[in-house]
Amino acid sequence: MRILGIDCGAENTGYGLIESDGRRHRMIAAGCIHTRTKDPLETRLLAIARGLRQVIGEHAPDMAAVEEVFYAQNVKTALKLSHARGVALLTMAEAGLAVGEYSPLEIKTSVVGYGRAEKHQVKMMIHSLLALETEIDSEDACDAIAVAICHATHAAFQIQVGAAR
Repeated sequence: MRILGIDCGAENTGYGLIESDGRRHRMIAAGCIHTRTKDPLETRLLAIARGLRQVIGEHAPDMAAVEEVFYAQNVKTALKLSHARGVALLTMAEAGLAVGEYSPLEIKTSVVGYGRAEKHQVKMMIHSLLALETEIDSEDACDAIAVAICHATHAAFQIQVGAAR
């Protein structure tokens, strides 16, 4: 299965596309959609939608996943994140993709084995799980790949449970 993971943000939206059978993962693409902070929010959201549509059109994922909204100290930041997440969900729905949503705790547990893992630990495990020879520079892209791996693991488990019934 081909899974698109998205790490939403109004300034930087990371994406990572993997191919997986639930146990073995192979990276197809990873990157970041950057927006300019001085642009109006609606212009930034449009750029995110266009970027995600391009990734979906180019790589034809079978399914997608995003991180759930988490508690943020700054209300303005949380609202902008929610807007970006809404655009991502809409774009995936337009493409007809089934979408999984996971908490940061679930994602880190799936990738690192510890729900309170630090960003550098997640990055290290991503590189290890995918046997990457070159480093992924963007933390947002790494986080998006972690979301995709989490979804691959959960989707494979759901398939196994369904087959057992």
